[in-house]
Amino acid sequence: MLSRVRWRCRKVPGGCGKLPRVADKGGLEARALIAVEGGEWSGLLFDNPVVGLAPALTWTCSVPLAPVDGEPVALDLDWLPWVVADRRSMAGLEVSCGSFAEPAEASVYFRAHHRYDRVAVRVAEQRADRIRVVAAVSGDIDGLGPEEIAVDSWLSFGGITVQLGGVSTGAAALARLADFTETAGLVEVGDPRGIAFRFRPG
Repeated sequence: MLSRVRWRCRKVPGGCGKLPRVADKGGLEARALIAVEGGEWSGLLFDNPVVGLAPALTWTCSVPLAPVDGEPVALDLDWLPWVVADRRSMAGLEVSCGSFAEPAEASVYFRAHHRYDRVAVRVAEQRADRIRVVAAVSGDIDGLGPEEIAVDSWLSFGGITVQLGGVSTGAAALARLADFTETAGLVEVGDPRGIAFRFRPG
């Protein structure tokens, strides 16, 4: 859905040793894609009145993967429609989607973004603001190589962004967010893009 695309440039932690991980057929091998430390989960309260998209709070899981031939790799799971009253009560939530952007989007960044059609994500555990995510994506739309990729990774909380039409102050953004989830402990931080309001634990 073009109204909500948020492709991002990625910085992925990890070593830079080069390994022969690119398959002869021109794509990656599944065994090359291994989750590493440094991942993050975050929320987005977003609307688009122009196309009739009502305000909704969705979630993103960004899982860095081990570099391949010195190149950064990451798995992004966007627009996850978890409904939760408090970010500290995420354990047990799950979602599965059978088609890309219906509603979740899964993509692997390796030199470019590569979409995956199907996604299943579960929050297996939570410790304070860290969650353990178990996820599998399948249906290689753009020819990355692996038909299926699975990860099991602990992610740190990166905060919640509010990007709503008609909301012009941080206080108003936080009040709107409170309609969707608990906001206790969140404080406003700067948005480097200058187009939204961001909140993180204080």
